[in-house]
Amino acid sequence: MPPSNHRRHLLHSDRRSAWLFILPSLALVALLGLPLLALLWRAAGRDFLAYAFAPNALSALELSLVTSTVSVLLALAAGTPLAYILARWNFRGKTAFELLVDLPVILPPSVAGLALLLAFGRQGVFGKWLAVAGISLPFTTLAVVMAQAFVSAPLFVRSARVGFSGIDARLEEAATVEGANEWQVFRHIMFPLSGRALLTGVILTWTRALGEFGATLMFAGNLVGKTQTMPLAIYLGLEQGLGVAIALSVLLVLVSLSLLAVTRQLEQNQR
Repeated sequence: MPPSNHRRHLLHSDRRSAWLFILPSLALVALLGLPLLALLWRAAGRDFLAYAFAPNALSALELSLVTSTVSVLLALAAGTPLAYILARWNFRGKTAFELLVDLPVILPPSVAGLALLLAFGRQGVFGKWLAVAGISLPFTTLAVVMAQAFVSAPLFVRSARVGFSGIDARLEEAATVEGANEWQVFRHIMFPLSGRALLTGVILTWTRALGEFGATLMFAGNLVGKTQTMPLAIYLGLEQGLGVAIALSVLLVLVSLSLLAVTRQLEQNQR
């Protein structure tokens, strides 16, 4: 076969093999994109703002923003030192400890909610002790925060742990030689240098907490103005009318899209 014919044959063969990648990719993109387009299409109308600013929608939005923010603050306060320990310390049982911390990420939400209920419910293992002190957690706003933190905080710990692990150990050693204690090393070296990873973890945690549904429903219930977050209001809207459900769904999509764009920008800046 002449060289020119051989090149044309290879080019034609490459085009045919390319469809082996293009067709399944288009199928998956369609599966991911078409439902979102349908949601936006149904939301486009004069009634969207009326539903979005309905009292029950605003109540659910406010509660979701408050509880998810509190969950993120808890993850930041407790998850940062935990991530530092997992990244920089070596101790017996560390692998099992890491598995325990990561496990809620892959647990079905219903299992997470049941575990919280069995632990802190009125008849739970620790709920009986709390009852003695006059504390009841289920079906309260605090229960919403606990459910959100349970499923979302591990995402922050994972991101922060990667950030701390990526810092050159020689910087830590140099600071120690100069007389810095562990807190000073963490405050002046580890924390600033892992800032992007921590911010990425905060965004992922906040997004996961904002969209939490199953564990919240089982542990906190669906009480309007008290425990009804945006995902729960969407679920209830499927039974009472699609207007509020569609409006809140679009708001969640827009918020998630914005946070995802920020996360991608941070990842590009790290390269």
